[in-house]
Amino acid sequence: MKTDVYNLKNEVVGSIDLPAGVFGTKWNPTIVKQVLDAQLANARDPWAHVMDRSEVRGGGKKPWRQKGTGRARHGSTRSPIWVGGGKSHGPRNDKDYSQKVNKKMKRVALFAALSRKVKDGEVKIFDTLVIEKPKTKELATALSNSITLRKGGKRYDVLLVSDTANKNLFRAASNLEKTKVLSADSLNIYDVLNYKNLFIDKEVVASIEKHYKI
Repeated sequence: MKTDVYNLKNEVVGSIDLPAGVFGTKWNPTIVKQVLDAQLANARDPWAHVMDRSEVRGGGKKPWRQKGTGRARHGSTRSPIWVGGGKSHGPRNDKDYSQKVNKKMKRVALFAALSRKVKDGEVKIFDTLVIEKPKTKELATALSNSITLRKGGKRYDVLLVSDTANKNLFRAASNLEKTKVLSADSLNIYDVLNYKNLFIDKEVVASIEKHYKI
């Protein structure tokens, strides 16, 4: 799969053969959805929590004797029917939402998403994404050459894939809205689908194929 290579001025400076096994596979919505749901579930960190009757204070003594008072029998003030007692069936922060997905499924879903974006014209390969200084303004200027923002808009909506040694790019992108930088070995289905544009450094194309086709 031959595609153009651009520089940061959005000029065509060459071409590259993209591995068809990564960027030319079939769209598989079933597996894509399953892997995406699993990734979101595994990232879920439940924080809502209510105390059940074993966690609230008090209740060590029986409120009143079992018989002879004319009142309903109770064994503990920690019962859910008492004010200040434990709560029944409430949210718990120890609930496990994780889902298991094997590596092959993750790989199939990722390749399907990458291929779909190539087909839709949302992937650009750059000769380099290295910037000289970790300046947000410098990166914003470079991105503006390739992405046309709406008037007054600030969301570039772009995922940049580069080498981990490109520290300036990581720092410069941290202040840009809807802009993220990932290394080649950190690609995942959520980020690929969450960002409209995918800009890839030419030098990491081979790394993507090598890492995900093991």
